Amino acid sequence: MYEEFLAVHTIMRRGTALVSESFERLVAGEPVDVKVLVGTARWLIEFVHRHQMSEDGQFWPVLRDRFPEAVAELDRVTAEHPAIDVEMHVLSRAVDAIDAPQLPGEREAVLVVVGRAALSGLPAVQGLQALLTRHFEEEEPVLLSLFPKVPDEEVPRLREAIVDGAPHVGPHLVFGLMEDPELIPGYEVMMGNFPVPVRWMRPVLLARYRAIKKALGARDQFR
Repeated sequence: MYEEFLAVHTIMRRGTALVSESFERLVAGEPVDVKVLVGTARWLIEFVHRHQMSEDGQFWPVLRDRFPEAVAELDRVTAEHPAIDVEMHVLSRAVDAIDAPQLPGEREAVLVVVGRAALSGLPAVQGLQALLTRHFEEEEPVLLSLFPKVPDEEVPRLREAIVDGAPHVGPHLVFGLMEDPELIPGYEVMMGNFPVPVRWMRPVLLARYRAIKKALGARDQFR
């Protein structure tokens, strides 16, 4: 169960870095497929949102009930959720602004709007990346200490929360980020959670991930 939790966290870490680096390239005037960036950023926002909702609604209540002595520590590691929500809201508004100019319009005016939106989105995604990194670094040791004490009858409920918090769309991004740049912790466990037909599609999904990464302007291409 802890490996699954680390795996989900690692996908979010890598996904946030992917979006952040693409925003940096867009601001610097490097070629980035804006439509692909919009789709990837929205996937990331939805992923982080689902993860936090599943934690708050399903995960933390179980741990607080079972480990009252750890409530203060659990409250501390969840205290950053509102700040994460704020950064995601700012990023979402910037992504919407980038997407709006895809309507017909003069090219120069579109570029100005995209540039301004990118400038507002970059600090938001960088702030989100910093918050998630700090949040996970504080949260993971706490869970590592508690998980071995979780009664067997509560394990399915907690695992369900982890699975519910994983992204339900964008399997190409999930598969790619599970392997790029190396296999995530808990890779085999995560692969076992996917239906067999989805696992059969792995080569196709990874090919799509490579195309996404190239469209985002990434210099290091996943092989």
